[in-house]
Amino acid sequence: MTPHRLTRDQARRLVVRAQLLDADRPGDVVEVAEQLGYVKIDPTATIAPCEDTVLWSRIGWSYEHGQLQRAVELDRLLFEFDGTFRPTSLLPLMLPSMRRWPQPASSREWLDANDRFRTDVLARLRAEGPLAASAIPDTAQVERAPDGWSGKNQVPHMLDFLLRQGEVAIVRREGRTRIWDLAERVYPAGLPEYSDDEAARLREERSLQASGIARPHHWWSGVGKETGEPAVVEGSTVRFRVDPEALTALDDEPEGRVAFLNPYDGLLFDRRRLQELFEFTYVLEQFKPAPQRVYGYFAHPILLGDRFVGMLDAEVDRTNEVLRVNAIHEFLPFEPEEMDMVRAEIDDLAEWLGVAVTGVR
Repeated sequence: MTPHRLTRDQARRLVVRAQLLDADRPGDVVEVAEQLGYVKIDPTATIAPCEDTVLWSRIGWSYEHGQLQRAVELDRLLFEFDGTFRPTSLLPLMLPSMRRWPQPASSREWLDANDRFRTDVLARLRAEGPLAASAIPDTAQVERAPDGWSGKNQVPHMLDFLLRQGEVAIVRREGRTRIWDLAERVYPAGLPEYSDDEAARLREERSLQASGIARPHHWWSGVGKETGEPAVVEGSTVRFRVDPEALTALDDEPEGRVAFLNPYDGLLFDRRRLQELFEFTYVLEQFKPAPQRVYGYFAHPILLGDRFVGMLDAEVDRTNEVLRVNAIHEFLPFEPEEMDMVRAEIDDLAEWLGVAVTGVR
């Protein structure tokens, strides 16, 4: 098939619309998760935790954290998996690969060596669940090597393995603590069944739907080399895959707005795509020594329409109930109207957080 030829403007528009960052805001949490495929969970909260800022940047002032909690814990329209909230509609497409997990030999060997431990954990959940990991005894026969993230307790490791196999699930959170139960008591019954190949194909299509246009790559985009249709973008040597449905709306008049993106927002994940389409080189400075930071510890990229125009360095001070704006970094000087739009979004953000604004204005 002859590749679609797109301008950078068109390619950016595809991404912004697919990521629900144009002027047509989605209505609720589930709509966002269905389109994006996942909402990243991370506790770093200079402004708010990742899951909340990702949703607020799409939905706006009407988003409340309780909506996310309800969708996960009561309505079961979302579920937690691998540090993300995902739409339950994706679960049937994930189950075939979950049943084949793990592939790495070291993980299989650890599970085999801890078969009695695995049985103990499942029995404890069946009898007493839902439970926090701390309420489950560690009866491991063999320990995993330290990974720098977790301690010697093997229960979190086993629960993570069982989650990936579809045996257990996270039923809710109490603060940041995950509460576990048997998957059969958390996930819906009667889910549709798919073969491995069909599930993989449908997952790749969903990933492309969330991207609009993507580099085919299992890790960076979840999009296969045959997913969607081929595309090339002016000024880029990258071979892209494009969502054919998204192309049908390409000629619609674009309407832009300002959005502050959490540094862990999925749109920012593929740095190469950011550079090729948005001409934006993004570096997360969280792990840099303070003297080497240009924009700030956890600065949020500022998207204006379909271009990244700056970085917002801001943090919430709950003691004084303010959103402190340390800097608005402009890649190029803002026009007065652009600065007004950015300031208006800062005011909306502060109102959503329930605090006043202080600092750079």
